[in-house]
Amino acid sequence: MNQIFDFLFGQYAASETIDIVLEIIAVIFGFLSVWFSKQNKVLVFPTGMISTSIFVYLLLKWQLLGDMMINGYYFIMSVYGWYIWTRKVDDIHVTPISTTTIKEKRISVLIFIATLFFVYVVYKTFDKWDGWVAYVDTLTTAIFFVGMWLMAKRKIENWIFWIIGDIISVPLYMYKGFTFTSFQYLGFTIIAIYGYLAWKKYLNNNLQTV
Repeated sequence: MNQIFDFLFGQYAASETIDIVLEIIAVIFGFLSVWFSKQNKVLVFPTGMISTSIFVYLLLKWQLLGDMMINGYYFIMSVYGWYIWTRKVDDIHVTPISTTTIKEKRISVLIFIATLFFVYVVYKTFDKWDGWVAYVDTLTTAIFFVGMWLMAKRKIENWIFWIIGDIISVPLYMYKGFTFTSFQYLGFTIIAIYGYLAWKKYLNNNLQTV
């Protein structure tokens, strides 16, 4: 039992207590954010902003630049998404859940490619391109950038990107030594699957009533 505990949490022995507490708080608010997203509630954004702002600080301290940029981008897109989700398209309706258009798919591809290039340049500039983790970080950053943009636009396809990115992030963060964050992404994966099903049901019901 001690060996399992040491494997999962031994890396925290050298961590400052405040950092451990902040990571746990960020994880809790991260879970709340994804849950509210599944429920199609605008609270996804304020809770997400609390989580990402804490993670930006921690990841900068831990020198995980790719992950830090992801969370910084989340914070910015949360402000944008908060506006989109509460913007009224007419006198009584706000922006609805929908599927991506051809134009939005093209923009998604551009965001993905631009993110790959941007993260690569940042890693090379700060001499962090030093192993397979950098390649995976770059890939997950691009996946999450697209997912966050689509979520801000209230597009159902955002869940597909979250699911893929979350699955990759579970073992990645365990390897990096951040067990709580790894557990967070495991929970994110499960919620994202249910989120996709819930939004899909919402779309199907709307099509039937049209």
